[in-house]
Amino acid sequence: MSRIGRLPVEVPSGVDIKINGSRVRVKGPKGEMEYTFSSSLEIALEEGQIVVTRPSDDREIRALHGTTRALLNNMVIGVSEGFLKNLELVGVGYRANLQGSNLVLNVGYSHPVEIVPPKGITFEVTEKSRKITVRGYDKQRVGQVAADIRKVRPPEPYKGKGIRYSGEYIRRKAGKVGKVV
Repeated sequence: MSRIGRLPVEVPSGVDIKINGSRVRVKGPKGEMEYTFSSSLEIALEEGQIVVTRPSDDREIRALHGTTRALLNNMVIGVSEGFLKNLELVGVGYRANLQGSNLVLNVGYSHPVEIVPPKGITFEVTEKSRKITVRGYDKQRVGQVAADIRKVRPPEPYKGKGIRYSGEYIRRKAGKVGKVV
């Protein structure tokens, strides 16, 4: 039995769950999500918990068991608490600003880069325009938007300049002369 898949998903108060066969709709204070899972698994709401069971021990069904439970858990956490990713700007003159809900990055190009947030995503800029927080209720979308922001100017290995995740370690290289930084 899958160690993750057999665990029930706790449903906090204020979160509404509707299960229609393999289609699950989760609604909470932060937003609403809907997803269609594999029809080979059984998803049920029992006593304030979502339980995922599998009918057999086939390899494909076992692979889906833990994944389905993890996706359901992310949906419940997302609509009740939300997810966030923190990014840092490192470099002289690098800064981020908000214009309305859009994020404007000045990261060494001849022009500012404007990023429009998709539905369900909000940006926050703090600490002298050096830290960006991406918030939302969909974990996959929050991670993808943060990765797209990082892709605008990824950190380079010589000086460490660029946009990086908070706490990310950038392995540094020595320059041409072989100086140790």
